[in-house]
Amino acid sequence: MENLGLKIAAILIALFLWYFVTSRGQSEISVEVPIEFRNIPAGLGIAGSSSKMAVVNIRGQERIMKNVKASNIRVMIDLSKAKKGEGTFYISKDEIKLPYAMAVTTVSPTSFKVRMDETATKIVPVTPVIIGTPDQGYSVKSVEVDPRDILVQGLKSDVRKVTGLKTETLDITGLYESVSQSLEIDTAGANVTPEVSTVKVKIVISGRKK
Repeated sequence: MENLGLKIAAILIALFLWYFVTSRGQSEISVEVPIEFRNIPAGLGIAGSSSKMAVVNIRGQERIMKNVKASNIRVMIDLSKAKKGEGTFYISKDEIKLPYAMAVTTVSPTSFKVRMDETATKIVPVTPVIIGTPDQGYSVKSVEVDPRDILVQGLKSDVRKVTGLKTETLDITGLYESVSQSLEIDTAGANVTPEVSTVKVKIVISGRKK
């Protein structure tokens, strides 16, 4: 217990020096990051969320922080306990994935609301979108689509509205022979996910012979 005051002072000075050395060259930045949802229960989907982005303040060595991008940071929320309807979920620092040697200081918002609804599936027809006309003396004999019907999935309220989907546009201007092509399915305006992303469309063209 001799020279207790000097010993306490030495400890305080050591702590101050440690903090000074470790904090030198550090900086803090704010990054806006999209919120990711995982472990969504089967049969449920996200119908709405009060927040889709989170502002994360992170601290680290200045030389490393210069290269930080939003894509380097992930804010993940576990929805395994979510139920139909609206619920409140919280963002904790443990659910934020950062590059090595960085730390989260604050995150906003710390909580947000998510509305869950039932999902459904439905089989709908696919209609190819064809524009233009074949070469002179030729005509379209038939249009074949494979598959003709596809399965779509989404929130029950959205699936109910979908009666069919179309493909991207295929221009047949000037063609004089049959053609087969894979076309992307256009889901614009329909908030559903098709089981397949493309269909094979065959345009059979007939007419004068060379």
